[in-house]
Amino acid sequence: MPVITNIEDLRRIYERRTPRMFYDYAESGSWSEQTFRENISDYKHIRLKQRVAVDMSGRSTRSRMIGQDVAMPVAIAPVGLTGMQSADGEIKAARAAEAFGVPFTLSTLSICSIEDVASHTTKPFWFQVYTLKDDDFMRRLFERAHAAKCSAIVITVDLQVLGQRHKDIKNGLSAPPKLTLKSVANMMTKIPWGLEMMGTHRRTFRNVVGHAKGVTDPGSLSAWTAEAFDPALDWARIAQFKEWWGGKVIIKGIMDPEDARRAVDVGADAIVVSNHGGRQLDGAVSSIRMLPSIIEAVGDQVEVHVDGGIRSGQDVLKALALGAKGTYIGRAFTYGLGAMGQAGVTRALEIIHKELDTTMALCGETDVTRLGAQNLYVPRGFDDPTVLL
Repeated sequence: MPVITNIEDLRRIYERRTPRMFYDYAESGSWSEQTFRENISDYKHIRLKQRVAVDMSGRSTRSRMIGQDVAMPVAIAPVGLTGMQSADGEIKAARAAEAFGVPFTLSTLSICSIEDVASHTTKPFWFQVYTLKDDDFMRRLFERAHAAKCSAIVITVDLQVLGQRHKDIKNGLSAPPKLTLKSVANMMTKIPWGLEMMGTHRRTFRNVVGHAKGVTDPGSLSAWTAEAFDPALDWARIAQFKEWWGGKVIIKGIMDPEDARRAVDVGADAIVVSNHGGRQLDGAVSSIRMLPSIIEAVGDQVEVHVDGGIRSGQDVLKALALGAKGTYIGRAFTYGLGAMGQAGVTRALEIIHKELDTTMALCGETDVTRLGAQNLYVPRGFDDPTVLL
């Protein structure tokens, strides 16, 4: 087993171990992938302020996200198809997150169902929902999430229209995946992955098949997904979902100060500054560059979280010092999952935690909740989308 010291080490193992179709699904963005790349690279423009001769004993990365105690302000982001990266992947990731003490968010388009994850964990998790047209399905989805004791829902609001991801089209990645001679041949070279997948019965979207009207098998799933998303989504519809749920709501996909204010108006408990990992509107500004202006717009009226491009504990620290109350990792945990299963997710969390803790100490801070502008050098115009770095 190679020595794993950073998230990139996990990505390299993940790429070798996982079928190309599913690797590309995670490691890609829409169109030219400019936003996908800049989500990562824009963190590098922010520099850290080193401080010395500060008592570093008794450091703490503990914090709270929407009132929930967390070992560090990092949540597992909702990622579809996680159970195809590693057999029963959502269960493995949820268990790792629970043991570590960070929130896990299950995607509606997961392979393992809400009930699957609930039966294999002991603490509440978060559940992500899309803004779908089918009221009956949505109501029953909320009922199932309540029955599973989910403590919050995450409403994804930036998927009214699906952004084009060239790699997915070329690989035949759809719901369900279209197997080609090339993709099957590639899967046959991933023997450990294949043996694991043969050992599970969870290989389709179990939150949808058997629950959505007319979707009784993988074959009928494709037609449903083509028509399910609601292009007529508006803020009244989001408010309706909040009313149906009746609990804590996180709105994910906010990239504009005015949208942030509208999210406050409908009563969101938190918003996530997110461009869907660069998988929707290519050419959009990175999440981290939009974070300061969105925080300025809403102040302390709502918790502001951020996702997109986080590959290290230093990235987490930079986001927190810019004012975020929480961060999300999607690809970083997926790399670990695809590389080493549950142990890989745990390793990804350990890496990020160690980097966060060490960097915090070298910046002269002992409490993650006290990070702020005093810890950073931020380029002039960084948060102005009209200024090119």
